[in-house]
Amino acid sequence: MQLLIVDDHPLFRDALASAIRLAYPDAVLHEAHGIASACTVLAANRGIDLTLLDLSMQGVAGFDGLVTIRTRFPRVPILVVSGHEDPRIMREALQHGAAGYVPKAVDKATLTRAISDVLSGALAIPPELAQAASAPASATGRGKAPLAERVARLTPQQVRVLMMIRQGKLNKQIAHELQVGDSTVKAHVSEILRKLEVISRTQIVIETALLDFEQIHNTHPG
Repeated sequence: MQLLIVDDHPLFRDALASAIRLAYPDAVLHEAHGIASACTVLAANRGIDLTLLDLSMQGVAGFDGLVTIRTRFPRVPILVVSGHEDPRIMREALQHGAAGYVPKAVDKATLTRAISDVLSGALAIPPELAQAASAPASATGRGKAPLAERVARLTPQQVRVLMMIRQGKLNKQIAHELQVGDSTVKAHVSEILRKLEVISRTQIVIETALLDFEQIHNTHPG
């Protein structure tokens, strides 16, 4: 297994590397101090399985670094490891294609679990993000149907698209894997939004964050 740590603070890179080695002693770790050097490492090592990325680095504005890596290397999942704990920033990171988000303040066990989740194809989302997402709906007094009931409205193909959205895949990637056109994927996404009663891909991710793949498969055995 190969992992890339992207952070402009050497001490934090060392601390993150030490935590990872405890859980994955045989992992090959690469390091980069910025987005340009990260792209160089990724281009030279096509076997990298996961990128751990800090959002706040010198010379990087907003989510530019995340978008750059995501665009150039779309098949390498990105786990954001950031000092920001604002749910709005977490949501934005997921919306820009991150496969997970871990605040820097978490313990080693939480970090290891997040890495494991992303490597297995799942999303790693802090519990506080799911809680923040559900708060507005409860505050309005207009409760949605239970999640299982909303997921049951999806067709088997829409479930496949849903699972790929959860993995942070872009429409073009989904179209390629399903061997359908981009317009077909867009139509599926629109139907998923409607049936799940959400308004964005980010909300899809958040709403289904605690729904495991086994439960989805059992709902749609086809």
